[in-house]
Amino acid sequence: MDIDRPQSLVQKFFGNTARNYDKVVSYATFGNDTKWKQQLLREIKSGSSFLDLACGTGILTRMIAQKFLDSHVTGVDIMQGYIDVAKQNSTSFSNIFYVHQDAEKLDLGRKFDCITSSYIPKYCDAEILVKACLKHLKPGGKIILHDFIYPNGTLVRWFWNAYFVVLPKIGNLVPNWKQTLIDLPKLIRETNWLVDYESVMKKYGMRTKVMFLTCNSAAIISATFDQK
Repeated sequence: MDIDRPQSLVQKFFGNTARNYDKVVSYATFGNDTKWKQQLLREIKSGSSFLDLACGTGILTRMIAQKFLDSHVTGVDIMQGYIDVAKQNSTSFSNIFYVHQDAEKLDLGRKFDCITSSYIPKYCDAEILVKACLKHLKPGGKIILHDFIYPNGTLVRWFWNAYFVVLPKIGNLVPNWKQTLIDLPKLIRETNWLVDYESVMKKYGMRTKVMFLTCNSAAIISATFDQK
């Protein structure tokens, strides 16, 4: 697996998984995916324009749109199949717009009060993604990113590793996910996205805050952009 450029794994992991993504991510995280996204949502205090990167099927996108009913929410994903499912799932929302783009090559021609994403950090180069976000962020705006991390602590790591031995066997019930469930833990172990993003964000003068979730198996980093 080429972890030097993890973005190359996106097509392999998600090329044929959009239709059952919501159920798989919920079951595989024991329902924590929703809790993590709710925690991310609590970090958004206000705003009228939001950008959700790697929006997938639109789970977080719709949560933002529901919380800020008078806002404009844009969801972006590199996988057209996910955009198609997100649109189908969001027909009751008039304030959501979906765009098929690569987050690292983002070019939307507008700026946002807040940029969010669940699970994108480990796939992208921190320098490239943060620069793309800053081009689309209003002064005083906020970036909030969430993803898995490899937990510290011997006991927690033992359970984490054991779980990812069992999970691919369960993946036999959903064959299009089996290889993803085999390769994903290796990617999580070998990437250090949290340190990378915090370093880059601080380099660009952003104020950062890190929150660890569920026995340090996931994290949220938020950063405020004060440049005028």
